Amino acid sequence: MTKREFLKLCGILGLSFPLQSVLSQSDKSEASFSGEVIIIGAGAAGLSAGYLLAQRGIKFRILEASSNFGGRLKRTLEFADFPIPLGAEWLHVGPEVFEEITNGAPVTVKTIGYNADDRYAVWENGALTFDELGDYDDRKFVNSSWFDFFEEYVVPTVAPYIHYHTEVKAIDYSAETVIVETATERFFAEKVLLTVPLKILQAGDISFTPALPQAKVKAIQDATVWGGIKVFLEFSKKFYPSFTEFVIEPESAGQVAYYDAAYGQETNKHILGLFAVGVPAEAYTSLTGDALRDYILEELDMIFAQQASPHYVKHLVQNWSQEPFIRGAYISDYEDWKRVRKLSESVADKLYFAGEAYTSGEDWGGVHAAAEAAREAVEELSG
Repeated sequence: MTKREFLKLCGILGLSFPLQSVLSQSDKSEASFSGEVIIIGAGAAGLSAGYLLAQRGIKFRILEASSNFGGRLKRTLEFADFPIPLGAEWLHVGPEVFEEITNGAPVTVKTIGYNADDRYAVWENGALTFDELGDYDDRKFVNSSWFDFFEEYVVPTVAPYIHYHTEVKAIDYSAETVIVETATERFFAEKVLLTVPLKILQAGDISFTPALPQAKVKAIQDATVWGGIKVFLEFSKKFYPSFTEFVIEPESAGQVAYYDAAYGQETNKHILGLFAVGVPAEAYTSLTGDALRDYILEELDMIFAQQASPHYVKHLVQNWSQEPFIRGAYISDYEDWKRVRKLSESVADKLYFAGEAYTSGEDWGGVHAAAEAAREAVEELSG
């Protein structure tokens, strides 16, 4: 069963997302483990894991290859008068997930849901058809983002323990103490939690001694990670609905959608977002600069009766396939849940894995799933 099939079944049966109930099962009890943990990656899972380890009194440090925390939570404040999420944007579960991530610490984050009568469009075979959005559970942050949530409520706890510009090259877990190597340094710990994007492991950027189990290696190499891009365009006039979805065949190839990025924000600006992942994203990721802008405007003019180009103001591009320490969007919605579960399995009671691609297989590909995977990994490694 794929993720999309699973979530569709939940909707048919009237069930809520499963992680909403299980995220809060852990408490702040002290752990039996008394060693040190090295977390590799300061994205959603790495930050969540550090936060939970701190609450349990377990020593840890986070090694981050880039110059900032957040990973695919990246956002900018420079394009509009509200935060533009360049990566993770929507809340796919209920707002209670915020306090579940913080283990009950109070959180004040404003989100907004969509209205059933919001306009929704489908672009197929050169024709645009309109309908009402209907039931749609995802929510938008209001003048905030996933990055802002972590920055305010999680990062203050873990910030002193993050080492930036620290790209891990090798992990030796052959002895009791695990050795983590960069190009210039060595770090030592009893256990290591890897939260790096799956593309990094697929590329072999980190070597392991001994080699990872063959079943683990096969799961890593066989998993499909979608390439992805987000583009934001400001217009002087709004001519588009809340969502415009492209029909992609087969569905498992990926997704393309234009959406009102300013929906629910405290702004008068008209910002349209483009979200594209998988094979259809290649039409955009293969272009840069003016060529990409012109391609998108031509496409929008075709869809919306020549209304885009005359009202274009500026645009912003985030090509996740070209980010050196990420190299893609996220694991395919259509991945086999058994493979996802295999990706999350620990190795030799020393190596642990957490993130949007390393989950229990109930859900994957989202921030809430990454946070839950971090919780499960922390519970396992802390004994």
